[in-house]
Amino acid sequence: MLEKIRSSLDSLSKSERKVAELALAQPNLVANAPIAHIAELSNVSQPTVIRFCRSLGCAGLQDFKLRLTRSLVSGVPYVHSTVMPGDSAHDIARKLFDSNISHLMRCRNELDTDALERAINILGHAHQIDVYGQGQSGAVAIDAQNKFFRLGVPTMSYTDPHMHGMSASMLKPGDAVIAISNSGRTLDLIRSVEIARDAGADVIGITHSKSPMAKRCSVCLFADTMEDPDLYSPMITRIVHLVIIDVLAVGVALKRGPELIDQLEKMKQSLKEKRTR
Repeated sequence: MLEKIRSSLDSLSKSERKVAELALAQPNLVANAPIAHIAELSNVSQPTVIRFCRSLGCAGLQDFKLRLTRSLVSGVPYVHSTVMPGDSAHDIARKLFDSNISHLMRCRNELDTDALERAINILGHAHQIDVYGQGQSGAVAIDAQNKFFRLGVPTMSYTDPHMHGMSASMLKPGDAVIAISNSGRTLDLIRSVEIARDAGADVIGITHSKSPMAKRCSVCLFADTMEDPDLYSPMITRIVHLVIIDVLAVGVALKRGPELIDQLEKMKQSLKEKRTR
């Protein structure tokens, strides 16, 4: 909830923003204070407090407090801080771990389970799976190939725009694509998604909810983080994407059932000779 407040600041009215800033600065107080006290501290009217809660998708103040309290008792602090030049190794580790945990929990709470179920069903029945990603997302695409080919589904990852463009044109109905992009605005990737859809393949997007690519996918799993890719490469987003890939892979493995166990056991045996005691 605290991250939702932070990401909604620009869309709030001037008076609602005062309540938001109070909630960010003193979340425990807001979670327990009566509406009159919240309004007084924010220097706004009581109806403004209610409007603020509804702007965040809550039914009212009590619903907002309940969600806020759940966020606070999760054990993960809200981190609105960046690594500074004078930070110690301890500070760097704490900030990055806390920030990653916080974003993973947010993604978990906001993940559309219906879309997730559809994505798992598509991948579980796919004749082949192509995974597209460029730059940082290319590393996630390679990891996805490593996960899915072990499930007995022909899988290839493509990180070069020319290659995934050609791959998309050769797909057929019954094939599936996983398209991964932090921004969802990479022109080459968007074009390959369009080509794949035109070829009859289903495309599962892992990207930002408000991106152009999201509108072109058959199913989309959103990973909305607060990173600014213009300032640095997306580290947190990459970790969120990797976890979503893990969820999809485990879901497909469960859908394939007992027949997969024997196949994985054979693969495991083939690796024993490559390891020392």
